[in-house]
Amino acid sequence: MFCTRGFIVFVSLFVQTSHGSEIIGGQEVKPHSLPFMALLENNNGPVCGGILIGPKWVLTAAHCVGIKKALLGVHAIKEKEKDSRQVRKVKSFPHPCYDATDKVNDLMLLKLDKPVKVTDTVKYQPLGKTIKEPAGGTNCLTAGWGKTNNRVNQMSNVLMSVNVTVVDRVKCNSPEYYNLKPVITGSMICAGSNGKNRADACQGDSGGPLLCDGTLVGVTSFGRGCGIMKKPGVYSFLSEKQLVWIRKTIGK
Repeated sequence: MFCTRGFIVFVSLFVQTSHGSEIIGGQEVKPHSLPFMALLENNNGPVCGGILIGPKWVLTAAHCVGIKKALLGVHAIKEKEKDSRQVRKVKSFPHPCYDATDKVNDLMLLKLDKPVKVTDTVKYQPLGKTIKEPAGGTNCLTAGWGKTNNRVNQMSNVLMSVNVTVVDRVKCNSPEYYNLKPVITGSMICAGSNGKNRADACQGDSGGPLLCDGTLVGVTSFGRGCGIMKKPGVYSFLSEKQLVWIRKTIGK
């Protein structure tokens, strides 16, 4: 694959390497009401979220490195949930053009060692042939097991979700927001506070979904801090170009 470069921005002093770990301003979801959610583990335990998009494939963020297992049918991490859970070993396929500096193409596919069994608690979220980019002001939803406030350095035991509002890309690049550090490109979506409340994802929610009108439009990528009004979460947009890569990778 030919990888085009965007703007190169040195952001290590400004932006956390991963945004997605805590759901800020959200609430516990009804158990198994988001049956496509995957809890991803490395050798140290749960670290990221993901989206089951087919019987053998989970979509997540490329910066979620070292993933060994995908757990499906999870609501509460500390509960055994034997009747609902399915655990699979995975093989990682990060986007070949992912760039950790400018944050572009922060997507990864995980191939499960065997297909999941579709049940009431495990179902996949099919991708559309094309996905329309949500306009500024659109109300969307994100979810994950990340920590629920900045003072507690541990993930939530239960799956949480929060409504977030899409922020226009021009505004998101403005001096009051990200100030081009990094550049919010056409392959990214900003979504967070509606201007009245704190609503966000943070480290640990990485790889989770951005759902608008029930359609999967993005994957949790990064941000600056957690729950800061003018520093919304940034999501990798599932553009036509990204959908082509996903289909080609799954089809190999």
